[in-house]
Amino acid sequence: MVALIGLVVGVLVLFSVGYIGYSRYLAQFIGLDEDAETPAHKYEDGQEYVPAKKPVLLGHHFSSIAGGAPIVGPITAGLLWGWLPAVLWIAIGNPLMGAVHDFVSLSGSLRHEGRSIGSIIGEYVGEESKDLLLWFAFLTIILVVAVFAYVVGLVFQEYPSAATASMLYIALALVFGVYLYQFDLPFVPGTVLFVALTFASVFVGLRFPIQLTQTQWIPIVLVYSFIASVLPVWTLLQPRDYLSSFLLYAGVGGALVAIIVGTVLGSANEALVTNIPAFTGFGGNSTLGASSPLFPMLFVTIACGTISGFHALVSSGTTAKQLNKETDARLIGYGGMLGEGLLATVALSAVAVVGVTAADATGGVGLALPKFAGGGGVILSSLGIPASFGAPFMALVMVSFLLTSTDTALRLGRYLFEEIVGTPETTTQEVASNRYANSAVQCAVAYVLIASGTWTPLWQLFGSANQLLAALALLTATVWLANWDDSKQLVSTGVPMVLMSVVTVCALVYLEFYQNLYQGLILGNAETAAWSLGLQIVIGTILLVLAMALFRQGLGNIRDVRGQNVTAADGGTDQ
Repeated sequence: MVALIGLVVGVLVLFSVGYIGYSRYLAQFIGLDEDAETPAHKYEDGQEYVPAKKPVLLGHHFSSIAGGAPIVGPITAGLLWGWLPAVLWIAIGNPLMGAVHDFVSLSGSLRHEGRSIGSIIGEYVGEESKDLLLWFAFLTIILVVAVFAYVVGLVFQEYPSAATASMLYIALALVFGVYLYQFDLPFVPGTVLFVALTFASVFVGLRFPIQLTQTQWIPIVLVYSFIASVLPVWTLLQPRDYLSSFLLYAGVGGALVAIIVGTVLGSANEALVTNIPAFTGFGGNSTLGASSPLFPMLFVTIACGTISGFHALVSSGTTAKQLNKETDARLIGYGGMLGEGLLATVALSAVAVVGVTAADATGGVGLALPKFAGGGGVILSSLGIPASFGAPFMALVMVSFLLTSTDTALRLGRYLFEEIVGTPETTTQEVASNRYANSAVQCAVAYVLIASGTWTPLWQLFGSANQLLAALALLTATVWLANWDDSKQLVSTGVPMVLMSVVTVCALVYLEFYQNLYQGLILGNAETAAWSLGLQIVIGTILLVLAMALFRQGLGNIRDVRGQNVTAADGGTDQ
């Protein structure tokens, strides 16, 4: 057994070095200017382009990127291969790859009028590349909505008190939005009042839980996400995410403090230790009913805690449209991703402190959720907080991440589809470009995916597609930098791009053609229905083809700019 304090302090030290040193270098490298006009001010419309105070936008951004994946992924990886490979991938990969990915995605969009990564690569490589990337991202978004809606329904079923508290803080957010943006009342007193009421909702939830099944909750969550995705950002998205960020900071920060303080004071020396193996072997822990090769599967199982393509869509889809100053991008982009890495560390610590049995493994994703809340309750108890309160509170923390990511993803999907078919003002395709029809179609497709009952293939496909999208976002950033200035170094984005490309392509090939096609369909060893495996193989193949075409075109552009084509290099646009 190893004390959790060593695991946590190691991550904190590496993250601090990354933020103080590397993020400062990247901010100077990009040339962030505090006095430059941002898209939020230039195109302010009260709907999508709305300047936000830095703490408000940090709360929204952090809440949006930190969904259920950085909780489920690290727990799953820790159980399969042990806590050591999991924490190393988080501690090293996050500041060198994930935080860089988020920062350059946000900065690139900021310098391109708040447009998406698809639009950026289209400017330099061509409209065909833009459409390929937009379709890839749109398909990934539908997987995100399906996965998160599924998990929210499961959490609400397991913790009914969290369902009540969530409904209350959504209502509070609506009122807070009116308080801030319609009546323009004082920010700090309003924050104190509404944050206090948000925390009070936890006690109300414990007293009046809403008890429904996961099957009943899923359509409710999708309907909520539909409504939230079409409302102006000031109405719900900004104030809701800002309020929920205090729950998130309290949950993640409280757990980290509890591990350190509880160990230092000696009150929890015996409790706060790892109760899962450090390393179970390259092939995974077969005693838990599942086995998988550490390479490449570890690196797609832990996605959002280390690097996530979904974050590029958030950064270039909503956050860039709300950035008040260019210099805010360092804290929000790079720092926000480090915050998600801390969440992943807390999730891994939660399952490590309570341990698992072979019987637990049959729960699939259901294993991760109770263990996170239950383990978090044990950790918080070292601060004197009763586990009977700590566990439901951590469940609410998890739902706060999930809900914000679900409706933000749906909004991003709407943006992406509007870029593909056009807006009502720019196209005759009125139905396809309509924001309500657009969001409704995404919800319907996500519901069909969930209703198929094939959680495991859906999760695996989501993880691989998400990481491959991160590689494509890094490709976009590298293309932008190469065309911007031929003296710019491309190592910071180029090396992570190559690494993630290799990992994700290997993972998709393993999943789709070895596990699903060969073992599942040909040998008949899979429990999943043949039609579901076939559908996954088709989707995975489409994603691979789209990605390969994009890599070919993007790398060709970089080669032309940095190689023999001097004319192309001189013609790069200084953005």
